Amino acid sequence: MNEDVRFTAWVRGRVQGVGFRWFTRANALEIGELVGFAVNLDDGRVQVVAEGPSENCHRLLEWLRSADTPGRVDGVTEIWGTPRGGYDGFEIR
Repeated sequence: MNEDVRFTAWVRGRVQGVGFRWFTRANALEIGELVGFAVNLDDGRVQVVAEGPSENCHRLLEWLRSADTPGRVDGVTEIWGTPRGGYDGFEIR
C-alpha cells in the first residue's frame, strides 16, 4: 500500500548558495505527486518538507542523501508523520 505520508528533513553541509533548493524542487516535480517546500535556515541548513505517496517521499529523501545533489551534503536528519495538507505544489521559500 502506497499511502500518503509527510517528512521533514534537515540537510547539513554546503547546501546554501549552490542551487540546492531549486534542484530539490525540480526533483520533487520529476518524481511527481509531491507537495511541500524547501527553505534555507539561518544556521546554514536547508529544511525540506514533502507530502505525497510514501514511495515518492522515500525517492526524494534518497536523492537528498545521494552524491547527485549540488554542493555537499554532510548529513540528513528526517522525521515522518501524517500529511497536513495546505500545499499547492512544491515551492522554494
